[in-house]
Amino acid sequence: MPIRIPRGWEIPDRLASPEHLVFGRRAALTAAAAGGILAAGRGAALAQQAGTAPPLRDGIARNAAYPGLREITAEREVTTYNNFYEFGTDKSIHRAAQRLRQRPWTVKVDGLVDRPREFDIDDLMARMPLEERVYRLRCVEAWGMTVPWTGFPLAALLNEVGVQAGAKYLRFETAMQRDTMPGLRQSWYPWPYIEGCTVAEAGHDLTFMVVGAYGKPLPPQNGGPLRIHQPWKYGFKAGKSLVRISLTAERPRTFWEAIQPSEYGFWANVNPEVSHPRWSQASERLIGSGERVPTQLFNGYGEWVAPLYAGLQRERLWA
Repeated sequence: MPIRIPRGWEIPDRLASPEHLVFGRRAALTAAAAGGILAAGRGAALAQQAGTAPPLRDGIARNAAYPGLREITAEREVTTYNNFYEFGTDKSIHRAAQRLRQRPWTVKVDGLVDRPREFDIDDLMARMPLEERVYRLRCVEAWGMTVPWTGFPLAALLNEVGVQAGAKYLRFETAMQRDTMPGLRQSWYPWPYIEGCTVAEAGHDLTFMVVGAYGKPLPPQNGGPLRIHQPWKYGFKAGKSLVRISLTAERPRTFWEAIQPSEYGFWANVNPEVSHPRWSQASERLIGSGERVPTQLFNGYGEWVAPLYAGLQRERLWA
């Protein structure tokens, strides 16, 4: 008899919703979705004129298979305590970031793919299987949050364009709106902001392309309208406000590697045993409560992502 070992974020059958409740709602949800699509279309048109993101479409459900395993951080804390150097180097950039024009917005996917494309963000969201997942976020500065993100698996986008055999890495590029991003005047930084990962990491179940938070469109200060989130890595790996994703054979040189390679590496997986050169990573401060808790290897996701790094022990996997 085959033995199936459940993934750690899966829930037992006894916690699933009863079948009669699920299927009894199907007709109502179908009707609501039809109305929601029409309303979303009108909202998108108005948002296009205003340069803002339209409301998320109706019927996006939380995927209970991805629990954050911590209390969700208050929305106000998540949307007012942000790193986004294009808008400034302190944590209070949320007001300045509201100037970011989020519509129209396109995302180019190119490089070693079969079908390179430039997607309108709203068309992309309509094509992708949107869901909500609760993930932890661990910053390299030793603080953490737990956020209900809305988005879709990066694997779904890669399936859309087709990954060629020679592709080994993904390169993520952040927008450069010089009239709305005052930080771009700091010419000593190697703009644009570049991040990257391997094709294997990109295809992992946990890798998520985020378009919303707390049931709303993703705010600009959090990386709207599109960012990547890999919850087992330090937060600087999460490229924000993405305009281009390129598949390459060569490892991209990322933003913080270019600035200070002795402190910030390509992999940047969370490890409590490996300190930053200037501070310990053994614990983290939870934003909102201020509670200090022990850091977990791979931010608590090690059971599922550790196999990605088999045979890479000589790489600098942690910082």
